[in-house]
This record gives sequence, C-alpha cells and structure tokens, in this order.
Amino acid sequence: MSQHTDKLVIAISSRALFNLQDSHRVFEEQGLDAFSDYQIAHENDVLQKGDAFPLVEKFLRINERLDEARVEVILLSRNSADTGLRVFNSIEHYGLNITRAAFCNGESPYRYIAPFGCHLFLSTDGRDVRHALEQGVAAATLIAGGVRDGGEDTLRFAFDGDAVIFSDEAEQIFKRDGLAAFTASERAAAQEPLAGGPFKGFLEALQRLQSEFGPDCCPIRTALVTARSAPAHERVIRTLRAWNVRIDESVFLGGLPKGEFLRAFGADVFFDDQPNHCASAAEHVATGHVPHGIANQEA
Repeated sequence: MSQHTDKLVIAISSRALFNLQDSHRVFEEQGLDAFSDYQIAHENDVLQKGDAFPLVEKFLRINERLDEARVEVILLSRNSADTGLRVFNSIEHYGLNITRAAFCNGESPYRYIAPFGCHLFLSTDGRDVRHALEQGVAAATLIAGGVRDGGEDTLRFAFDGDAVIFSDEAEQIFKRDGLAAFTASERAAAQEPLAGGPFKGFLEALQRLQSEFGPDCCPIRTALVTARSAPAHERVIRTLRAWNVRIDESVFLGGLPKGEFLRAFGADVFFDDQPNHCASAAEHVATGHVPHGIANQEA
C-alpha cells in the first residue's frame, strides 16, 4: 500500500459511475450470459452518467491544480473484463482519467479495496459496502436521486456526525433512553472525545489534501450536518479539536430535516447512517447511506 499513501484514492462501482439500469435489468431477468451478450452488443454505445459521475469529475479535476496527481479514482466492478469494455469506452468518451480497475465477473470486488489503498468506496450494492466497512474502509451505498449538475468547481462533502465521522456510542444512548438521556450524557462527557467512526480516516485524508491549497483557493469544502443541537454540540467540537481535524462548516439542526440545508451548502454528496435521513436528503443532493452502527442493526 506504500505507493498509494500520498494520494487520496476513491473506489467506485461501475453502476455508481454510470447508469447501467438497462443492462442490470437484463442480468436480473435473463442471467449472466444474456447480460454479457447485451454489453458486448452495446459496447460502443456510450453509457449515461450515473449518480456519482459529477462527484468523480470534480474530484479528478483537482489534479489539474497540483504539480503532481494527488487524487485517483479506481473502478471496481462485478462485470467481467469482456463486458467491462463498454465501461472503459464510456470512461474514455467522457475524458475521465481512470486507468486502474478490477473486474470480478459476478464476484464482489470489495476484496481489492485494501490492495489499491482506497480511502472511500462508493457503490450501489449494499452488501459490498458493508464488506468494505468491515474492512475498516469508509464506504457508502449511493441512493438513486437523478444526476445533478455539478455546478461550480469546488467539491463539497457533507457528513452526518454520529456513526459516520464519530462512533455510534452516543446514538446508542439516544436510541435506548431517549433525547433527554442523550443530552445529559453528552453534557457530562463534553470533555471526552468521541471515538472515531468509519469516515474519520477519509476526513483526515481529505484535510491533508486541503492543506495543499491556500484557504482562498481550496477546491474542497467540508460540512458537518448533524441533528444535534446545543448543548450536545460541545463534545463534537472538542472531539474534532482533539483529532486536529478542521471542518469548514458545522450545522447543528436540532432535529430539523437536513435536505434544505444540504442544498444551501451545495453538497456534491452527503453521508448519513440513518436510512430515513438518507431518503429525504436524496431529494436534494446525491446521498450515500453508511450502513453502520445501531441504526442499521438487523431487527
């Protein structure tokens, strides 16, 4: 992994990068052979952009502003290399600088995340995402919400706090004992940093990349968008300070719906552990569900 440590590496599934609904329907209804035939027959037809395409495009553009490439996108796919030719033809058509890939012919590609040195994995397959999280890699299931125009060049990441950046230790108290107990517990533990959640490492890697730029010209902006409110804000702020991690914007909503705030921030992607929060956020911005913590335990 040593050759990757100076880069920020994002792994993405082909179905997150491109709209593969038609061919996936063929796979589900007629099986793998029919799917392969379909992809080969259409391998010169350019695929439509998927939910993560604008994010990937902006991410790769960061390299244009640096002396050496510091970000990389790896394609991880359940396709075979044969059927994957259509995907690479589409990558070439759109001018995306993606050169590394693993095609796994029906198997889950998550086992290649660590060898490639990936900091983040985005997929439309929840099982693959859970496997990646179990490996200790930040991962999220992209929720289909229609492709949005990337707009400005600045890449804007928004994160929920508990069970995403932080562990779910506080959320467990909230789920078990309610808001009053959660608030009392967080007030009492305000000086004790929270443990890290699955996205702590990715946030730190993002900040290292941000530090390459001056504050007025940084192409990456981060926001914490949390349902917490005062006084539960203090522990979050002190935790980030203890980690020496700076987040550009912090929004403490006290339970208000997050969607309008995410749209106001202009998030390219928002990561949250709670399925209901993800569903409402996806109406406004591209959203990644992080199937981690107590909100995602099987009933």
